[in-house]
Amino acid sequence: MKKGQTPWSREELILALNLYCQTPFGKLHSRNPEIIHFANLIGRTPNSVAYKLVNLASLDPTLKIRGIKGASNASRLDRQIWAEFFENLDELSFQSETLKASLQKSKIETTPNGSDIDFPQEGKTRDQMVKARLQQSFFRNMVLASYNFTCCITGIQNPYLLIAGHIIPWSVDANNRLNPSNGISINPLHDKAFECGLLTITPEYTIRISSKLFSDKNKPQIEDLFLKYHDQPIILPTKFLPERTFLEYHNDVRFLP
Repeated sequence: MKKGQTPWSREELILALNLYCQTPFGKLHSRNPEIIHFANLIGRTPNSVAYKLVNLASLDPTLKIRGIKGASNASRLDRQIWAEFFENLDELSFQSETLKASLQKSKIETTPNGSDIDFPQEGKTRDQMVKARLQQSFFRNMVLASYNFTCCITGIQNPYLLIAGHIIPWSVDANNRLNPSNGISINPLHDKAFECGLLTITPEYTIRISSKLFSDKNKPQIEDLFLKYHDQPIILPTKFLPERTFLEYHNDVRFLP
């Protein structure tokens, strides 16, 4: 750390990890409006925040797999926060959004990640609903950001037309419900086909279409919406690559050959 710099606190790093998870890799720079807003919120410069996010990127195993390196100055506390929360994203989503709401002097359910829900006023049910809503929104933001808000099948880049789909369903694997490597950015039509087993993605990141749809190949809509994507590569994310073992599960258990 350079002389005169203020050390980052634990709370600031929890918030920074939240921002890192929900920011496209190509936008970890000081001109990003989200980084500027966060810098103002915690009283730091956008350059300082951007550099911290790139330090966190150096700890990301999903980037290391692809040979991508961040900055090399991650601190001991950076490493501690990463180790504590990257495998416990449900707790990160709740703690970080709670901290953010406190800084903004707002209620957690009125933050962007907790909006649009009519929560009970108090009690255990309210707490469970708030936490579940935050987790779902956090997962969506992580997955869509990792794909730069692009459908991995079609290339559509309208966030309103995209879903963060689970590879292994939410109901099947509780341990990977918030794992961004268990998610794909996909449009609702192809998400439904993926869910029903009419479409899958191989561990080599290639699209496969079920023979059940090939039997409808004389219908132009099926050809245009599905068959033309068969054996085509998906559009890969810049971080949080889909875990190959999750794709193997979908191919072996969910897909209808």
